[in-house]
Formats: sequence, C-alpha cells, structure tokens
Amino acid sequence: MKATFLNHEKPLMTVILQCETPEVAIGRIRNALHCGGEAFGLQVESLLREYQKEEIYCKIFKEMQGRPIYVTNYRKHQNFGKTDEELAEGFLGLADCGATLVDVMGDLYDPQPDEVAIDGAAIQKQMELIDKLHSKGAEVLMSSHVLKYTPAERVLEIALEHKRRGADISKIVTAAENMEQQIENLRITNLLKKELGIPFLFLSGGESSIHRRLGMKLGCCMHLCVYEHDVRSTFPQPLLSVSKAIRDDMGF
Repeated sequence: MKATFLNHEKPLMTVILQCETPEVAIGRIRNALHCGGEAFGLQVESLLREYQKEEIYCKIFKEMQGRPIYVTNYRKHQNFGKTDEELAEGFLGLADCGATLVDVMGDLYDPQPDEVAIDGAAIQKQMELIDKLHSKGAEVLMSSHVLKYTPAERVLEIALEHKRRGADISKIVTAAENMEQQIENLRITNLLKKELGIPFLFLSGGESSIHRRLGMKLGCCMHLCVYEHDVRSTFPQPLLSVSKAIRDDMGF
C-alpha cells in the first residue's frame, strides 16, 4: 500500500527531524520507530549543505521503513541565501526520492510577512509546481507561518486559499499571547474542521501547550512531535511518548 498522509482514522504521529547530519537523523528514526513513530518529517533546511543531496535523502528515507514522509525545505538555517527557484527544484528532487508530502510555502516566489503570496504570477507558479509534484505522485501541504495571533476569519481565509491553489493539506501556524487566545485557537481548529473541506494542520506558538496537544483531538490530520528535544528541535513540539498517550488514552 502506498504511503499517504490522507484519510487516516487517527492523526499520524509524525516525528520531526531537525538534524545537521544523516547519521543523527537515522539514529532518531530508529529510536522513534521503536517507540511507535508512525510517520516522519525531515526538515531538509537543517541538513548541512554537503548532505543536501538526493542520494542522502534516499538513504534517510530507506530507514523510515515505508512510513509516510513529510519534507520541508524552508528558506532558513542551511538554506539561507538560496533562491525560491532553487528551493522549488529541491521539492521536485525530494518527490523523486519518495517523499510522501511536500511542504510548499504559501509565499513561495513572493515572500510576505504572513507567508501568503499575493502576486498573481507567483500564485500561478505555485499552482504549476503543485501540479508537477502531484504528477510525481507526491501529496502537497501548503504552509503559512503567520506567527502571531490571528482571528478566525483570517485563518479560514488563508486555509481556503491554500485549498484553491491545489494543496491537499493546509498548514497554518499562528500564536497565542495568553490563555484566552489559546482557547480561541482551539475553537478555530474546530471551525476549520467544519468549514475547510480538506485536511489541515493548525498550530500555534507562544501560549500553546494545550493547543499543540489537543489540536489533533479537534481535527488536525497529523501531529508534529519529536523523539527528544535538543538545541535544534522546536521546543513546543511535544514528545512522541506524550503525544501517543494523549491521542490514544484520552477518551474524547
């Protein structure tokens, strides 16, 4: 059966890998498989440039033993200075190596503060890239890292735009400055479930511990977690061991 991030009964425990070398990534993969990791997310921008090669990606993917593979290739970290055209070529190469789900930034070809492109020509290029990725058998997630508290109407607007551009999954990352905003983000998660019509991943930073852990119970199609925390991991991402307990043992 072909790996997929779509149409699962439960959100997949997706172990994020932010590693500079393939050896560290492979060690994390083996440990996470032993602890019940169901999918993996390789953040290519964390790999040292010398390891950003298709033969390395294939080597890392092989260790995942057929689990669904989510990949990012953001502008930051080791990718600083690359053009968006170079990043797009990287997406296509990752699809050729067997990536299941490719993260196309919502402002690819037109950088914007909220990561939502507004230039018509850039949007058309995004849609053409998504078509190419689909033709290679990859699923596409479109992401917008807004990174600030965002009202429900705007979150839904961004998600619907991701859908219009051809994304299979919409990913939006906002923030919460206090508990009231975090509770509102939980409500927005439920709103996306009712209104969007495609799978989604809605996350937040700041005051986000509850939202990060319970979003998967309210409709998020996947759950980003880590096997362990280190200086390169995203601290709000919960541990795999904690996340599985929340998903499988909380009875709602």
